[in-house]
Amino acid sequence: MQFFRVFDWLSALRNPLLPASACYRAARPSSRLATRLSRFGDALLQIKIPRGLGSSAAAVFLLASVVYGAVRGGHGPEIVSNLHDLCDDVANGLGFRISEVSLTGERELSRERVLAIAGVTGHSSLLFLDPATTRARLLGNPWIAEATVLKLYPGRLRIELKERKPFALWQQGGKVYVIADDGTVLENYIEQRFAALPLVVGAGAEHGAPALLRLVSKYPLVAKQLQASVLVAERRWDLYLRDKIVVSLPETQPEQALQRLVALAEEKRLFTRDIVAIDLRLPDRVAVRLSDAAAAARDSALKAAEKAAQKKKGGEA
Repeated sequence: MQFFRVFDWLSALRNPLLPASACYRAARPSSRLATRLSRFGDALLQIKIPRGLGSSAAAVFLLASVVYGAVRGGHGPEIVSNLHDLCDDVANGLGFRISEVSLTGERELSRERVLAIAGVTGHSSLLFLDPATTRARLLGNPWIAEATVLKLYPGRLRIELKERKPFALWQQGGKVYVIADDGTVLENYIEQRFAALPLVVGAGAEHGAPALLRLVSKYPLVAKQLQASVLVAERRWDLYLRDKIVVSLPETQPEQALQRLVALAEEKRLFTRDIVAIDLRLPDRVAVRLSDAAAAARDSALKAAEKAAQKKKGGEA
């Protein structure tokens, strides 16, 4: 049977005393499948394995096992760091140590902090410093808006920065942050040097503040009185002025409302009166609310005037 012929051929192939051709002639099957198996066996026997290939394969396998174990054990970053230090040592020995760092554009950030963010130390080599990676690290800091990193061989590094400027204080969720004019949070704590920045409050206020503060700055009479700006429902602003006066601006056309406010302040000396709120949300009227003391005094004055009028009317009668 054909199966046993193939088995006999394989048995003959295992006999080391017979040459390969003799093995095939001894039990070569006649079927097409057997012929293909025979040719495949010939090709296998003619393969010459290079010397040392087994050792190299074993070394690669061991290295792969070590790397896999390190990654599984969470030691990957440590191994990469040690390897990078080793490369820096070699490069420094060849004369590629970073001997000079030219840094421009830093204002709020100190030189030491910039270098720490960039990952540049006294051990770093210029040869193995990646400008793209260093730039990405710098841009990851909120203070840094733009960064350029240049390598000047053999040992000079040039870093050019453009920092964001502190623009306002933003209060949200019970916390106060220093923000830039694009809404980026720069710091989550307030130093004394930032205390004089304008205060904006509410969700979305960090992005809407630049437009509002530019608008208010066009009216110095209001701007010098402004203490805080509160964004209401992310749609409109309430301005908190000195002496606890709240000015409610409309959602649309706030500039026209500010113009009316300035006109009233100049003509009626509105800001000097005992009031607590000025509502400008309606385009055809201005609503003013007096303080409790002023309202009580006003009520007393009205009652006294009414009594006087009644008395006068009774005397004439």
